[in-house]
Amino acid sequence: MPAAIRLIHPAPALAVVVLTAALGAILATQAGVPIGDRWLLTVLAVAGSQVFTGATNDIADRFRDATVRPEKPLPAGELSLNAATWIASIGLAVQLAASWRTGALPLVLGAAASGSALAYNLYLSRTPFSPLPYLVSFGLLPAWIAAGVGIPIERVLPAIPLVAPFAMAAHLANTLRDFEADAAGSSRSLAQVLGRRASRLLAAGLALAVGLGVGGALLIGGRASPASAGSGTEFCWPQSAGQRPGRSVPARRRPRSRGRPHRLPRSA
Repeated sequence: MPAAIRLIHPAPALAVVVLTAALGAILATQAGVPIGDRWLLTVLAVAGSQVFTGATNDIADRFRDATVRPEKPLPAGELSLNAATWIASIGLAVQLAASWRTGALPLVLGAAASGSALAYNLYLSRTPFSPLPYLVSFGLLPAWIAAGVGIPIERVLPAIPLVAPFAMAAHLANTLRDFEADAAGSSRSLAQVLGRRASRLLAAGLALAVGLGVGGALLIGGRASPASAGSGTEFCWPQSAGQRPGRSVPARRRPRSRGRPHRLPRSA
């Protein structure tokens, strides 16, 4: 894989961009808003923010990586610091330009999310407060997407409480992958403070809580079975985007066998 691609941490970056595209399309469709320029610009803005975040992370960690992760693009000499800085700058420029085209609110929300990520890269990732930027950036993402596609952010506010345990689980899972490297670099991130076992258990418990919360919300809203509530595999964003709970699908006409068609009663 080219060094410039590895610099931006492609796997998590792609995951966030795909999530943005899916959530933006769902919100727009439910609100009757065309999936057009605003959706595309929002996805592009989030993609730019991921390029900026990934590149600045490797720039900030280049001295530590020279000791514990020498295979990374910067310490391996595959990419210069100047080139990495240009990549980060281009990502930020794409984010700001695309967000500016969608309005002041998406611009502010996106800038706050990227600013939080930058604070993590430069300092907070090595402190016990390391989860805070994850909570801020992931918490702002649904509102950023909604504002970007032209949907009132009130429609996604009920979903934001689910973001906190998800963000914490994502942070712990990410830091557990680099547990030895962080320990060797004298990091005092939350995972280092808690220890490997406690961090793994906490991450798994939080992920399970998110799944149960998603399934429970759907079950209460009449949109899922007990099985899906237990697994949390169904997507919660449509309901949190303003669809009323408890509304059943309108019944269709069914003919009786050899009888006159009649209308089934609607459920309450």
